[in-house]
Amino acid sequence: MGTALAEPTPYDALYREHRERLGRLCRLLLADPDEASDALQEVFATLHRTMATGTRAMDWRPWLTRVTVNECRDRRRSGWWRWWRERGVAIEETGLRSALRSPEDEVIGREMQARVWQAIGGLPARQREVFALRQIDGCSTEETARLLGVSTGSVKQHLFRAVHALRRALGDTT
Repeated sequence: MGTALAEPTPYDALYREHRERLGRLCRLLLADPDEASDALQEVFATLHRTMATGTRAMDWRPWLTRVTVNECRDRRRSGWWRWWRERGVAIEETGLRSALRSPEDEVIGREMQARVWQAIGGLPARQREVFALRQIDGCSTEETARLLGVSTGSVKQHLFRAVHALRRALGDTT
């Protein structure tokens, strides 16, 4: 006799739905894949603890984004983070490459990817947060402002500065 698969719990469903997006956000904000993985694990531990208290149903997406941004900020503020960043950690993101590339395209793609990650890693923390939420995560200006606890004008200003800094770093003069 076969056994029926158990219905996924609300936690499992939220984990599957948001894990990839929040992991990408952590990698972008922390610029260190190992630290990002630890931060993501802590975000979902916080979700588990919160759900275990019988919290009422809500729109979890903004809550999870806010918890993720706060967790990344806390990690950046810690003494360990400063010590670690001073020693320099290379960002390696290989999961974005297409499988149908020529060897030449692969080399050029890796070089460009390294330049982009280096440029993003060089942004001030607030600009990186705004850029990640607006351009990568697709949040609106208002949602980004609410998640970060700043005004919409501040979001626009930080995004403007981040985009111009990235253009300069990548050699785009437009």
